[in-house]
Amino acid sequence: MDITTQQPTAPPTAPGPAAPADKRAARGATRPGDRIFLGLSRGSGIFVLVLMAAIAAFLTYRASIAIGKNEANFFTSFEWNPAGVPPEFGIAVLVFGTVVSSVIAMVIAVPVSVGIALFITHYAPRRLGGLIGYVVDLLAAVPSIVYGLWGVLVLVPHMGGLYSWLDEYLGWTGVFAWDGGPARSLLTVGILLALMILPIITNVSREVFRQVPRMHEEAALALGATRWEVIRMSVLPFGRSGVISASMLGLGRALGETMAVAMVLSPSFDISASLLDPGGGTFAQNIASKFNEATVMGQDALIASGMVLFVITLLVNGAARLIIARRKEYSGANA
Repeated sequence: MDITTQQPTAPPTAPGPAAPADKRAARGATRPGDRIFLGLSRGSGIFVLVLMAAIAAFLTYRASIAIGKNEANFFTSFEWNPAGVPPEFGIAVLVFGTVVSSVIAMVIAVPVSVGIALFITHYAPRRLGGLIGYVVDLLAAVPSIVYGLWGVLVLVPHMGGLYSWLDEYLGWTGVFAWDGGPARSLLTVGILLALMILPIITNVSREVFRQVPRMHEEAALALGATRWEVIRMSVLPFGRSGVISASMLGLGRALGETMAVAMVLSPSFDISASLLDPGGGTFAQNIASKFNEATVMGQDALIASGMVLFVITLLVNGAARLIIARRKEYSGANA
């Protein structure tokens, strides 16, 4: 007869005193350094909100003075004469020029920037990728005035061939009709802005693509995917939010670029159906070129146009945040 013996179980022990590490952790939550850092972080966030509110209040106050004395429709008028009696000015031309030039820049810069970032991170050898990345970093450090000089002395004189080709094959649309005038148009400005924002979008996209988990790519390769299929199924979905954020950074610079646009564009308060006709204007270019010689009323009018640019920038960034939030589950935000 087998007799199975069981070892007596030990009675449950009462919880002992907290370990020294637990005591140190409890004290660490109330250390003076943590309280100071919390206060500085909270204060920095509040300071940003106060600063934005102060800027908005200043722009609104000065803009309300100008708009109250304006005898023309502020949003639809093509006239800009705040020094007249009575003052008449509108932002229709400025809105059109700013939006069109920025859209042209984004259409050109975003695909090229994403392609460069993918080539550096997934196609190029390490030495070549490092060299290209270094050159892109140098482009980001070039001042705006240098881009403007290059645009005036090099880009504008050599745009005739492209303009002739567009007029020959797409001139029937009216958008690309050209009468042989100087290439100081919104299309040239858009191309120049694309070159200026390309380093920003490329650098941010490159860093985002480098954060893709290696196991995602290896899993796709194990399933027989090609390199392009790996990028399409693993890299691009992971980095979508980062690319959108990079594009918004580039768009912010394109919307607010001043000196380069002022040097290349031939300003006029007129909207042309053709992107190749000289003329047009942007908010930043108009403010930079007219602020020093403006009267008090003219400065208020320019500040009113700056308020509109401020609102456009906020709306663009808000739209970007909504897009990122809607696609968060498909991006690297939850990886």
